[in-house]
Amino acid sequence: MVKNKFSLLLILVLVFGSLQAQQKELDTLTRKERLIIDPLTPARAAFYSTIVPGLGQIYTGKYWKLPIIYGALGTSGYYYFYQRKQMNVFRDIYKRRIAGYTDDIYQGRILKNDQLIEGMKFHKSYRDQAILTFMVFYLLNVIDANVGAHLMQFNVNEQLSFRPHLKPDEFNTNMNYGLTLNINF
Repeated sequence: MVKNKFSLLLILVLVFGSLQAQQKELDTLTRKERLIIDPLTPARAAFYSTIVPGLGQIYTGKYWKLPIIYGALGTSGYYYFYQRKQMNVFRDIYKRRIAGYTDDIYQGRILKNDQLIEGMKFHKSYRDQAILTFMVFYLLNVIDANVGAHLMQFNVNEQLSFRPHLKPDEFNTNMNYGLTLNINF
């Protein structure tokens, strides 16, 4: 009985000791090295970018992509609100003209009600395109975070290289162009 307790205690000490040693090894790694080792980094980056656009890029340390993401989302959001406002202006003027009012801003320029309907359809189609553009940029943000995190884990070193190759022709003054693939084992 005493032997069983002693062996159980020894096993517990060894297990917890090895766990603390592994924790110390992880603590000595830099943040980027921990992200490269962690297999869930791409999923977390995609999840973070789904919740808040650009947060996955912040998580992986690619801060330079934030202005591009927010510029694209902000521009498409701006055009959505602008086209919606213009569509509502044409719709309101059309409703007022049907009601008999003639004091609108397009009174001298747009004479027929059909032209107002065409203007409303025009701005509605561009509003819908702005919504689609926003959704595409949002999806690209999530995909970029996921792919960027995957590529962090991709091993790139000098043993594998793909470079352009320029070699002068020995018989005349022409240059020979090519690509060189080097694989070292």
